[in-house]
Amino acid sequence: MTFNNLCLHPKILKAVDKVGYPKPTQIQEKAIPKIIRGFDIRASAQTGTGKTAAFLLPALNRLLSPAEKTGIGPRVLILAPTRELAQQIATQTSKYSKSLQKIKTVCIVGGVPYPPQMRQLSRPHEILIATPGRLIDFMERDKIDFSRLEMLVLDEADRMLDMGFSKPVEQIVKATPSTRQTLLFSATLQGEVIKLSDRLLSKPMEIIVRPEEKKKQNIQQALHFADDLKHKNRLLDHVLNQEETGYTIVFTSTKRHADQLARDLRDKQHPVAALHGDMNQNKRSRTLTQLRKGKIRILVATDVAARGIDVESITHVINYDLPTNVEDYVHRIGRTGRAGAKGQALSFVSDRDSGMMKKIQEFTGQKVDVVEFTGLEATVKKRSHLRQHRQKKRAKRKENPFQKAKKENFRKRKFRNRKSNG
Repeated sequence: MTFNNLCLHPKILKAVDKVGYPKPTQIQEKAIPKIIRGFDIRASAQTGTGKTAAFLLPALNRLLSPAEKTGIGPRVLILAPTRELAQQIATQTSKYSKSLQKIKTVCIVGGVPYPPQMRQLSRPHEILIATPGRLIDFMERDKIDFSRLEMLVLDEADRMLDMGFSKPVEQIVKATPSTRQTLLFSATLQGEVIKLSDRLLSKPMEIIVRPEEKKKQNIQQALHFADDLKHKNRLLDHVLNQEETGYTIVFTSTKRHADQLARDLRDKQHPVAALHGDMNQNKRSRTLTQLRKGKIRILVATDVAARGIDVESITHVINYDLPTNVEDYVHRIGRTGRAGAKGQALSFVSDRDSGMMKKIQEFTGQKVDVVEFTGLEATVKKRSHLRQHRQKKRAKRKENPFQKAKKENFRKRKFRNRKSNG
């Protein structure tokens, strides 16, 4: 299969050739022809499978045909959950449409001054990429014109729901023409994502792409048991001081902890910065630029960054805290091992994290090996194994028919003795 088989316009094929894509990925191969034919689709594909191109290429293909209505508003609207992801999509759009004339893209996100974005929206544009919150701000100011919208893309729908954007998304969709084509992309298609797609899409075609085994093998995963925060800090120091550890993202569960851990690492002379949702857009962009240019080597981040960082030089991802759901684990470790490179994903697992780690292994279908550093062994593993041994012993005792009969006979004898003494 080549891109020539996907019914794309010669100009789009030329753009694909310029960026150097040898052949379509699974999600591109399955989704592009259906999108070009006008179907609504809901698709499940993990990070790194090429899903951005899977909706951008057919969207640009559509824009090469004249618009049915005149106006300055977008013909294609792409919603993304985070600023980083929206800007990443905008960068990809610019790359694919470089040789295409009269295709103007506007990207509006929070954390950026309103006037420049307002000026962009007041001029004719074909593609609008936005985060839900900032888009609604402009809708309430009557600055958005959806009258000629032909295609709506919901990217990373599961993440949007996790971030509480369900009602804003439905409010936005309600303001768009009912004749639009709707595309929904998500890491998983289950639960609330399916319910949302049922409400917003018309007779959708479903596409599910499983991660390729070779992509899993690109990332070497390891589990390090940790007793407490002090133990995690010692493990982190050991990993960061190893010579083979290059550019690293350390994921924490809270913004406050991200800041604190970044300060602690900075005190130890590590080139580090924090990245989380409380930072304004300029600071976040500056931090990512510093990472790409090598001015910092370690990024301490919360999950807001997990789906928006696209830096090929990341060699290590460290889950200082495990995420609260398995999908976020997949997106976190997907920040390394990109473009065919090797990567390492390390997880610090406390006693209370064992249940989540089990779910992660079941979801990914891949066993994560336990690794210990000499002198940094944890007691949590011993406690966990002891607990499992006791649970098995209790379960075995319950299932033992001899023990059950013995207990029943004891109960009967005790009853007879009471009766005779009565």
